[in-house]
Amino acid sequence: MGHLLKMTNVVIEGLSGTEWTPIVKGVDLHLNRGEVLGLIGESGAGKSTLGLASMAYTRQGCRIASGSIVFDGMELTTAPRHVLRNIRGVRIAYVAQSAAAAFNPAHTLLKQCVEAPVQHGLMSYQEAAEKTVETYKRLLLPDPEQIGYRYPHQVSGGQLQRAMVAMAMACQPDIIIFDEPTTALDVTTQIEVLTAIKEITRQFRTAAIYITHDLAVVAQLADRIMVLRYGELVEEGETRQMLAHPKEEYTRALLSVRKQQKPSSPAALKEKPLLEVEGVRASYTKGVEVLHDVQVRVKPRTTVAVVGESGSGKSTLARVITGLLPPTKGRIVFDGQELSADLKSRSRDVLRRLQMIYQMPDTALNPRQKLRTVLGRPLEFYFGMQGKEKTDRIVELLEMVELPPEYIDRYPTELSGGEKQRVCIARALAAEPDLIICDEVTSALDQLVAEGVLKLLQRLQDKLGISYLFITHDLATVKAIADEIVVMCQGRVVEQGIKEEILTPPHHEYTELLLSSVPEMDPDWLDNLLARRARRRARKPSDQGPRKPMRQPAPAAASFNR
Repeated sequence: MGHLLKMTNVVIEGLSGTEWTPIVKGVDLHLNRGEVLGLIGESGAGKSTLGLASMAYTRQGCRIASGSIVFDGMELTTAPRHVLRNIRGVRIAYVAQSAAAAFNPAHTLLKQCVEAPVQHGLMSYQEAAEKTVETYKRLLLPDPEQIGYRYPHQVSGGQLQRAMVAMAMACQPDIIIFDEPTTALDVTTQIEVLTAIKEITRQFRTAAIYITHDLAVVAQLADRIMVLRYGELVEEGETRQMLAHPKEEYTRALLSVRKQQKPSSPAALKEKPLLEVEGVRASYTKGVEVLHDVQVRVKPRTTVAVVGESGSGKSTLARVITGLLPPTKGRIVFDGQELSADLKSRSRDVLRRLQMIYQMPDTALNPRQKLRTVLGRPLEFYFGMQGKEKTDRIVELLEMVELPPEYIDRYPTELSGGEKQRVCIARALAAEPDLIICDEVTSALDQLVAEGVLKLLQRLQDKLGISYLFITHDLATVKAIADEIVVMCQGRVVEQGIKEEILTPPHHEYTELLLSSVPEMDPDWLDNLLARRARRRARKPSDQGPRKPMRQPAPAAASFNR
């Protein structure tokens, strides 16, 4: 029996200026019915490009230069447009990384989910709607009969990502391409989405290509893994075999990322706090609090990680500290000085000393400005630098974040994701701050690039004595960079203290949920986790025994625990 999909010696090129440059360089790929294939590698490896090419599609500025793509006996590279139109979204579906960007905010979830089968004449609207509700049930979406009448902004990130899986399933495709569907999700939401994907592929024997840079995630789903780098195949094999015995050095590097753990700094933790958040409450809508009596402190030359699920209040806390959202109660004290509640009332010196790096460098950098302008503006604003002095300092900043001096006249669009984030770090460093708030700065980066950024931040802290408030949902990042941990849930601090204590049992039950939701490099991990949680739910409350108490706080944070 032949393969459902067979791609042979596929070459895909991208337009660079006036020349076509190879992105995917003669890769072979095959997929059987009901099989899940994992495509892994760094940013720029060609994973998404190859995945999209499975339905003979390329993004703007790219082309399939040569090779064969055969789906269910049909050669797609020479197929007429109407044939491809009847395959894309119907027999081969695509689930994008950002569901929020993929959905139309002006239409309900249900309307968008039924569009493909209705437009292709596969079902009536009523039949498609009933099928969609059934899929919502299988994906464990809440209130499946009614959730489809909500708009995209009215559901959580995890629910929206599952709704996108339902939209991909609408025509009961033979293949689904999952393109980094859980990268930007917190660990507990990621479990929901991974479980939904696994359930769908098993129930319907749907073949899938799962694109990711996270081996621990792909290990839960894939039967087979292909490792790509620079558009070429590095290694291919059965999942268990590859995890146990990787053949290539690059695969071994992916498997070993971020196993190191930063030791805390006892001397720094005893110093007077640089930043104190005291009893802060905050609201976006009058009468609806999103932060409840939050208390956090950051010592000089240390890193405090704020962790929790989406909606826990992490980024809202950052907005309050930076003056973007005035608190309704409480105060922010920086280096012994109480800060004005709103940004406009703060002095230029306070603005300089307290900087922020945002999650998405693509949106944080102006694509029309060269790095000379991006990095020069804070030098002019805070220090009045001009001419050669400014240029020399920009070059120094680039070298500080390990970028070559010739990048000074590049645009952000000419840089990789990791390089853009380094530019954002350099822009924050230009102000010579004492504290930098890092809001999910590695969540959109692949593991090797993220590891490089974390090491860079640590070296800068050692050299310059900067403090970090590091907002993240990634527990591996916390272990790699934090001295202290603050755990937030529904706008409240549920636990905080020195990292070694927070990560050592017994945990607060919410901290335990977060820690237990971090995928491990074990293909049986997700199934075992779901089985344990099902057994726990099945037990009666009286059989569960006493709940573990919350740990006593570390002395340094004693006055901040309730």
